[in-house]
Amino acid sequence: MTVTTLDPMTALIVVDLQKGVVSLPGGAHPMEDIVERACALATAFRRHGLPVVLVNVAGGAPGRTEQQRTRQDFPTGWTDLIPELNQQPRDHVVTKRTPGAFTRTDLEAHLRSLEVTQVVIAGVATSNGVEVTARQAYELGLNVTLATDAMTDLHSDAHTWSVTRVFPRIGETGTTQNIINLLERNA
Repeated sequence: MTVTTLDPMTALIVVDLQKGVVSLPGGAHPMEDIVERACALATAFRRHGLPVVLVNVAGGAPGRTEQQRTRQDFPTGWTDLIPELNQQPRDHVVTKRTPGAFTRTDLEAHLRSLEVTQVVIAGVATSNGVEVTARQAYELGLNVTLATDAMTDLHSDAHTWSVTRVFPRIGETGTTQNIINLLERNA
């Protein structure tokens, strides 16, 4: 289903577009395309005076897993947001240490203080940081829209599963252009 509407107070959340993550090899879709589309969304949201949240990851949730976890001693610059995002003083930056951007961060309080009722989410990885953040937003009662062409995953099957099976159950999906068109229509 294509996104049908954007609430008057909708925020953009861009997940983990940071130097270390975007430099990882492989992926379901070319990282350059994801960066270009996420940046287009950020530019459009800023132009309309809507909140932009830039999220980076600087750790991992504790606990045992069967799959080897990523390193926790990140090299210098690994967590830095990519310059293409053109971070602005008004943007809210969230550093997370779990897959979801709401866990043990000020993101919910920040969005509530702005009376945000909907979020548009883009970034990496579709089946982890993006999906967990979307699930958390949905559980908090926010309307969720997922910019499916502005996200990717290291694993194509995981990306496809999230986009086709998970996202329709917790929100609406659309392309970057669908979302920008709705922003323009609401202006």
